[in-house]
Amino acid sequence: MGTIHLFRKPQRSFFGKLLQEFRLVAADRRSWKILLFGAINLTCTGFLLMWCNSTNSIALTAYTYLTIFDLFSLVTCLISYWVMMRKPSPAYSFGFERLEVLAVFASTVLAQLGALFILKESAERFLEQPEIHTGRLLVGTFVALSFNLFTMLSIRNKPFAYVSEAASTSWLQEHVADLSRSLCGIIPGLSSIFLPRMNPFVLIDLAGAFALCITYMLIEINNYFAVDTASAIAIALMTFGTMYPMSVYSGKVLLQTTPPHVIGQLDKLIREVSTLDGVLEVRNEHFWTLGFGSLAGSVHVRIRRDANEQMVLAHVTNRLYTLVSTLTVQIFKDDWIRPALLSGPVAANVLNFSDHHHIIPMPPLKGTDESNPVTSTPAKHSSPPPEFSFNTPGKNVSPVILLNTQTRPYGLGLNHGHTPYSSMLNQGHGVPGIGATQGFRTGFTNIPSRYGTNNRIGQPRP
Repeated sequence: MGTIHLFRKPQRSFFGKLLQEFRLVAADRRSWKILLFGAINLTCTGFLLMWCNSTNSIALTAYTYLTIFDLFSLVTCLISYWVMMRKPSPAYSFGFERLEVLAVFASTVLAQLGALFILKESAERFLEQPEIHTGRLLVGTFVALSFNLFTMLSIRNKPFAYVSEAASTSWLQEHVADLSRSLCGIIPGLSSIFLPRMNPFVLIDLAGAFALCITYMLIEINNYFAVDTASAIAIALMTFGTMYPMSVYSGKVLLQTTPPHVIGQLDKLIREVSTLDGVLEVRNEHFWTLGFGSLAGSVHVRIRRDANEQMVLAHVTNRLYTLVSTLTVQIFKDDWIRPALLSGPVAANVLNFSDHHHIIPMPPLKGTDESNPVTSTPAKHSSPPPEFSFNTPGKNVSPVILLNTQTRPYGLGLNHGHTPYSSMLNQGHGVPGIGATQGFRTGFTNIPSRYGTNNRIGQPRP
């Protein structure tokens, strides 16, 4: 039998957790208005779908999809309120701001899918145009227009308000802006309403209602049923063109990209941070959009050994906090560290010289008991300690031998083939102008010309 847990908490289902979070949002009085408009939206959408079926109008169906989009926007507004109530958790250290970004992206993409469905149905209707009944067409148009405008102007939807201003303008907004400039030139008082650009949701509601009114008049006058299909295509194209820039902007936020309009400001702040007292280098900087209007970032700062870490951290955070709300700063000091040295005996055949490999030939090293482990020279008990024998990571470690992988220059009067190691030192090969006192640069200094003797190149330093 397994272990019996007497006081184990029961696991809630997904719908149980969803109901709990809904109760949390419903407890706020600000959400009561949204819930009321949501109930009215469902009622209006039901009536509009019935009128679309009775009139057989696909243009009214395309306009009804805007009412369904209003329902999605209300759900997004509820999610925004829930995000403000929730605090970051260990599992979601950055909070839940990306959830409202995902809600905006899903709403705009679904609206575009509905527009594509309308385009497909309209293409089929061009082959066989059905009869359109105008009994409820005009009534449904005004009901949908009134509810859409009342919803957009009564409820402040923070996510969609930010996206509509931050995203690029749609082609419908650009054409209306051109007409508005001409109109405001005649009547300057309208500039506060039409300029710089209108609300895209209000604009598409007005444009769709205008197209349905033209459809109603042409069908009533001339029984021209094909205009209903043309109006449906126009409404679908306007819907797609309005939602596409918003879905692109929210998609870039989900992909953790840096907004283009803040790149110049971030570069300026990074240059200011690099000039702070004690800062040597700023590297590995990465900034991305966490949510609508909030940036997150991380940066590595290398400082001097004598600099105060807390003071530098406070100055860096103070400079970057004006743009980056969630910032992670990694500070490390500029410590001089010896590179890791190889340990263990060196094989005798490692340094065999060959023209194909260009490796410096050296005789096999003797045991570590006869040479100093730091300078690889014969030990002298009466001599002072070697130059680099202070307490460093490289002390009492077997020497490393650096291999020469560069191709020997031909045509300079140098000998080729198997050249003895002592002659290589006497030539000063590798650094022009250096004689036998410098020798060939290897992993250690003051290398003896012969191992097992006390003959050294140059004089040992005290």
